[in-house]
Amino acid sequence: MPDPSPRRPGPRVKLTHPDRVYWPDAGVTKQGLADYYAAVWPRIEPHVASRPLALLRCPTGIDGPRFFQKHPWKGHGRAILTPADPAHPDDPPLIAVDGPAGLTALVQGAALEIHSWQSSLADLEHPDQIVMDLDPGEGVTWPAMIEAAREVRARLEAAGLAAFVKTSGGKGLHVLAPLRPARAAGWTAVKAFTARMARAMAADAPDRYVATIAKAKRPGRILVDYLRNGRNNTAVVAYGARARPGAPVSMPLAWDELGPDIGPAHFTVTNAHARIAASPDPWSDFRRAEAPLPKARTQRH
Repeated sequence: MPDPSPRRPGPRVKLTHPDRVYWPDAGVTKQGLADYYAAVWPRIEPHVASRPLALLRCPTGIDGPRFFQKHPWKGHGRAILTPADPAHPDDPPLIAVDGPAGLTALVQGAALEIHSWQSSLADLEHPDQIVMDLDPGEGVTWPAMIEAAREVRARLEAAGLAAFVKTSGGKGLHVLAPLRPARAAGWTAVKAFTARMARAMAADAPDRYVATIAKAKRPGRILVDYLRNGRNNTAVVAYGARARPGAPVSMPLAWDELGPDIGPAHFTVTNAHARIAASPDPWSDFRRAEAPLPKARTQRH
């Protein structure tokens, strides 16, 4: 897969067993995943670089054992950063990357999913984005998911925030809002803001939305999951692959693209490069759209 732009210099990372198949149904190998991330680096960089990460590692591919990794492991590559968490200096270090070699090192470590905090290493205690994860219960249609994403957008915009949408690469959609980090907008305030929004949606339309994880309450409804906005909680990064059949990726969309032709797992490691080569980045203004977290108030529209 060609790399459409110059790469940032960094340590060279050698892949061992590059032909190891990570997604048997899609025929995607370790080398194929590394090539995908090399090609997508200019777009994924703002969403993955210099942020604490959590990884889903699958050493033998999606059909084998898997485990969630929030701290470095023995033998991790030199291109993987291991910063300390200042708030917990006695805990194991965090995981981060700052260049394409870091992503290749994650691939070498069998990281088939990359999830990030909602803050950067430069300011761990003040989130620079919100993510609302819309997760469909059994029987929820795709048009209902689209309507839910548009409602989240409307509520965010009514609160003075910009809204950006992406497929989850799983079953749902993620709506993000870039924040201008501020002393008053720490984890507690951001999580409270997102909780109020989720609960307001559930209160206004209890037949469509829930704000609780309890599965018994979810059939036919959409979970508006705000819990990814807490410290040390994560969500899959934009353009990140998922350890699911078909090798789907979490793909940023323009709002006018959100329709019946693009489902939650429409874009994959194998077809995403064609989209990226043919289409401008729908999230190119993400960081320029930063706005301060609104003060507490009723979030309705």
